[in-house]
Amino acid sequence: MVSDSAVVQTAAEAAEGVILSNYKQSQLEDLDVTVTFEDDILEVDIYVNPPTDHDADPEAVIDDAIEAAHSAVDELFESAD
Repeated sequence: MVSDSAVVQTAAEAAEGVILSNYKQSQLEDLDVTVTFEDDILEVDIYVNPPTDHDADPEAVIDDAIEAAHSAVDELFESAD
């Protein structure tokens, strides 16, 4: 059985990893990754204030980070079976 805290931590780490692979942490004005897992529903909310002179599209990076969070949690549950 996978604990709720393990799910939240796994999702948050995956999302942050994608964001920080696109932007240097020192360049970010603000970054907030909020993950909840209640009643078997994973919610990932991301706010990022990237540098204005960067090529990466912030919306695409956020979408990729959310997808990575869900995929990481899926893998976590698959490995627990």
